[in-house]
Amino acid sequence: MAGEPDRALAVVAPGFVARFTGGREYDSPAGPTGFNAARYSWVKKRIERYGVIEAGSRTIVYSLGTLYGAWPDGKPFEGNRYIDRFVVEDGLILETDVWNDSAEWILDPACAR
Repeated sequence: MAGEPDRALAVVAPGFVARFTGGREYDSPAGPTGFNAARYSWVKKRIERYGVIEAGSRTIVYSLGTLYGAWPDGKPFEGNRYIDRFVVEDGLILETDVWNDSAEWILDPACAR
């Protein structure tokens, strides 16, 4: 979310994959950054909590909260729920899955708060 894909490269493993709502897959942190740049004028997270699960040599981390920001037309939004799931091994992110309400809010603005 910080929009610094070059810095993120230091913490992703070879073969990294990021999966976004809608079946979008990226093999570099630059993919999600570019996607978000087209979807939002700007966006930030309000992290509410983390969940951590140890799974052998891997750790699965969940980040849950809401997004706030502005759509490309400048209209502000907040309360957009998200869940991010990270699979980590040896201190590097192997994969991440991203889910949020943005697609539904874009399709039906009446759902947005």
